[in-house]
Amino acid sequence: MTSNPSPSSPPEAVVPRAEQAAQAAAQTPHRWWILAVVGLAQLMVVLDGTIVNIALPSAQRDLGFSNGNRQWVVTAYALAFGSLLLLGGRLADLIGRKLVFLIGVAGFAGASALAGAATGFDMLITARALQGAFGALLAPAALALLNTTFAAGRDRAKAFGVYGAIAGTGGAVGLLLGGLLTEHLSWRWTLYVNLVFAALAFAGGLALLRNSRRDGAKLDIPGTLLVSSGLFSLVYGLSNADTHGWSAPMTWGWLVAGVLLIALFGRWQTRAAHPLLPLRIVLDRDRGASLSAVIIAASGMFGLFLFLTYYLQVTLRYSPVTTGLAFLPMVGGLMVSAQLATNVTAPRFGARTTVPLGMALAAGAMVWLTRIGLTDTYASQVLPALIVLGLGLGQVMPTAMNQATARVAPDEVGAASASVNTMQQIGGSIGTALLNSLATSAATAYLVGRRPTPDTLARAQLHSYTTAFWWSASIFALGALVTALLYRSSTGRAEASNHEVVSG
Repeated sequence: MTSNPSPSSPPEAVVPRAEQAAQAAAQTPHRWWILAVVGLAQLMVVLDGTIVNIALPSAQRDLGFSNGNRQWVVTAYALAFGSLLLLGGRLADLIGRKLVFLIGVAGFAGASALAGAATGFDMLITARALQGAFGALLAPAALALLNTTFAAGRDRAKAFGVYGAIAGTGGAVGLLLGGLLTEHLSWRWTLYVNLVFAALAFAGGLALLRNSRRDGAKLDIPGTLLVSSGLFSLVYGLSNADTHGWSAPMTWGWLVAGVLLIALFGRWQTRAAHPLLPLRIVLDRDRGASLSAVIIAASGMFGLFLFLTYYLQVTLRYSPVTTGLAFLPMVGGLMVSAQLATNVTAPRFGARTTVPLGMALAAGAMVWLTRIGLTDTYASQVLPALIVLGLGLGQVMPTAMNQATARVAPDEVGAASASVNTMQQIGGSIGTALLNSLATSAATAYLVGRRPTPDTLARAQLHSYTTAFWWSASIFALGALVTALLYRSSTGRAEASNHEVVSG
């Protein structure tokens, strides 16, 4: 395996073009089956972000926990998952991606079974935290396996098109599947269903994957402690913002602590002999643009899933199953657009055009949703916006994920993959906390000076949704601007690649 670059190495730890060509020629003939295995495992992790939300009211009634404790069913998973992702990615590099992938799949399945069989609140929360911990092993290992299986060429673009579609649509699929299982079986089956996904992914991984690891390297223990505690503090602070407000010490105190710990982690990485996350991975201009795209898209997407779900169920009186079905046009648009991005727009125009274009489409879709009313129909206002949003996200997610893990040294793919998953998780936490806070404030402001009649309350609620959509549109518009400025032009990228080959 490739060893750590010396201090005199070029700033980019990259795979030279000749080596990329050799890797492409040596790709396993079973790579499309490997994509299916990795995609299935990724779907299981992404689904868990929304599938349990639909089942939460039923679980609360069954187990009898309070409204105050309800958030911990989601937060326990997010805290463990978000804080351990970089550790999971580095372990994949050090002890083997296949081994870490299989441990992650098996552990996630076991934790899901434990959560589904929960007899009380404490058992459920413990199991959800375990799900998050094993998910933090599974997610970066899966992306690293995809990156090394499809090293270069058209097949890589196609594979990341599929993977990006899964990452973008998994939340919507989770809403549909969660509604179906809760309505027709039990809330427990939103957790038991993971056993089916896990069994298929484990069997496929055991048969098809090859283990690869980095020899001679050691785990950066101080870096692990700093970044894990820093990410934990950030996610916990953002979760508290959703329930305590931004001015509460439980919110800003944890957020400040998280920022300081991550700053210390960054400083330590410049000194560590075996850094957990070599800074050259995230400081590359195209990779930085891609990570920015992932965190911004994740923040904006949660504005859709959270508030449009409420609009459909509370205002339009849709059932959980019908709500899930309502998101399917977005899924279809995203899947079509992802293939167009990987086969047409990204190869022809580059990420500098493709990703900002997708962000602009997503921003337009959110602006469209601000026009919803109390008596509007799904077909007139919601459906067109969902299709446009799917088309936009399909341009963003596969392209950004591909660029974020491209040109990384083979022994650092796990760390690069973990950084992508970390940005997605932090973005989702930021989006949930920020948009929910803004929506709540908008509803409160709307009611000032008005009588709280049923109609007024309904309009205040509607105002909170449209406020969130306006802010989501602003987030996507910011993403279009940031990525347009950060991505290199095709000429700049070619010059950088030539420099890497000469320097390497």
